[in-house]
Amino acid sequence: MNFKLSAATAALALLAATSFAQAEGELNIYNWGNYTSPDVIKKFEEKYKVKVTITDYDSNDTALAKVRQGGSGFDIAVPSQTHLPIWIKEGLLLETNPGGMENAKNIATEWANPEFDPGRKYSVPWAWGTVGTVVNTSTYKGDINTWGIIFNTPDELKGKVNVVPEMKDVMTAAIRYVGGEQCTADRDVLKKVRDLLVAAKPNWVAMEYSAIDKMKAGDFQASTTWNGAGLRIRLARPEVHFGYPKEGFTYWSDNVVVLKDAKNVENAKLFQNFIMDPEIAAGLSAYHRYANGIAGSETFMPAEMKDAPEIIIPEASKPHGTMAMMCAAETDAIYTKIWTELQK
Repeated sequence: MNFKLSAATAALALLAATSFAQAEGELNIYNWGNYTSPDVIKKFEEKYKVKVTITDYDSNDTALAKVRQGGSGFDIAVPSQTHLPIWIKEGLLLETNPGGMENAKNIATEWANPEFDPGRKYSVPWAWGTVGTVVNTSTYKGDINTWGIIFNTPDELKGKVNVVPEMKDVMTAAIRYVGGEQCTADRDVLKKVRDLLVAAKPNWVAMEYSAIDKMKAGDFQASTTWNGAGLRIRLARPEVHFGYPKEGFTYWSDNVVVLKDAKNVENAKLFQNFIMDPEIAAGLSAYHRYANGIAGSETFMPAEMKDAPEIIIPEASKPHGTMAMMCAAETDAIYTKIWTELQK
């Protein structure tokens, strides 16, 4: 045996093993708060011997601003489909081609080739849902399937309404309430929207993300929110129900992407493939209480989600829903001006 060759081979093997061990070691996830199942993370850590660290954010704008700065130290983020095209256009993401991964066969047909990421070159489905209202029906006995709860607040709810401060959600709701179309730039419509919001705000008690806890506690009697949050609240307070506004509501989706400057790329890819397993996707849904885009996951869903009206949209409400869109930059600029005025 050639000792020099053997030594060199052994050294290369050791180097490779060391690199692999380092690659196995960590994964840093940047995600919405209260959105990541500890049980699923534990399964991933045990299967791949990876230590996962999760950092929370509270809005798409917060996440985008942080990642734009560079050097965040995060490997994965979970932007909504309305913002994902910005991440792609600005070169913030690594093209990991999840659509070609082993578990991509499990992506539901309607989510396999979305307009916001054709062919799934960057993203994997995490969750999808709707934007609507939650109302304590012990306090208010009227129709909850209307944005009037927020913009023309009934007397019983005045001073008891919260608005989750997601600009696109609130602006779109107000536009639909005055009869406009999503992403409209019509000045007459937007003047109505501006006037509506300014007039409505004095009837609100807060503009906070804490709708779940404060609805459970009874501090809020109504709020804008997302359907999974509505389910969480109802399971704790059965008198609180989720409304699908008849003026029009939006569907949204959040998607797992890998950052361009990720330090743990292979682990991030493993995670993308991992969460496309139906049982794993169901585990995520059981925690965050939203539907997911993985076919077959319904088999593993908890019983209380299989027929929940927050998750299974009533047939009568379906015609009023449309997918949330990315508006033109100049249109968003107008919305931002209105939104900024509302914050004063």
